Amino acid sequence: MTDILTHQEAGVLTLTLHRVERKNSLSTAMYAALADALNAAASDAAVRVAVIQGHETVFCAGNDIEDFLRQPPAGPDAPVFRFLRAIATFPKPLVAAVCGPAVGIGATLLLHCDLVYAGDNAAFSLPFVNLGLCPEAGSTLLLPQRIGAHRAAQLMLLGEPFTAQDALEMGLVNRVVPPAECNALAQAQAARLASKPLSSLLATKQLLKGEQQAAVLRRMEEEGALFSRMLHEPAAKEAMTAFMEKRAPDFSKC
Repeated sequence: MTDILTHQEAGVLTLTLHRVERKNSLSTAMYAALADALNAAASDAAVRVAVIQGHETVFCAGNDIEDFLRQPPAGPDAPVFRFLRAIATFPKPLVAAVCGPAVGIGATLLLHCDLVYAGDNAAFSLPFVNLGLCPEAGSTLLLPQRIGAHRAAQLMLLGEPFTAQDALEMGLVNRVVPPAECNALAQAQAARLASKPLSSLLATKQLLKGEQQAAVLRRMEEEGALFSRMLHEPAAKEAMTAFMEKRAPDFSKC
């Protein structure tokens, strides 16, 4: 599909979010395409590394709200949950290049990437509570482990945005560069990885993930069940309606 561009060369599979006019917000079809591409790459010997990137002005503004309301995730095999499992279990190195807004899933998916490079214009946000929902992608387990419980609570409970420099200082990205250089840096690092023995890459990533992968999948299942339930509750309905009507939500009765 044209909203997800795929390119494979010299052992590197590049998945480009290509919906800039909608700030690369993810639709059901895009989730399905990403899940299918990652699952295929996992067993394709010609792929050694995968890269997820956007445009130098925007990475991903989260879910496409209109599409999400039309096609809410129904059950564990919904495209969004298939994508989350695919990215959490991807056995090969996964590199991300992030410029501009990285909101919701656009930020939490990065917790599953092995190397993350950010443009200095990157702007991260985890606004799940503000939308009457709960976080996903195993982020309620992974984020506190990475940055500590108090900082994770600040980002998740208050939904406070944070910059590329903040992300670097918290250890959420590897390096910050000018936006025009970000995708190229990610590609260069992916090429370096692709030149190494695949068996060593697989073994090392498996050891780095260790027993945590099972815990992440369990947490994702717990989050997914809560998320699906909360999506139909008054707070989320008010948040989504307010978003569509371009007004501030009123949670006084939620």
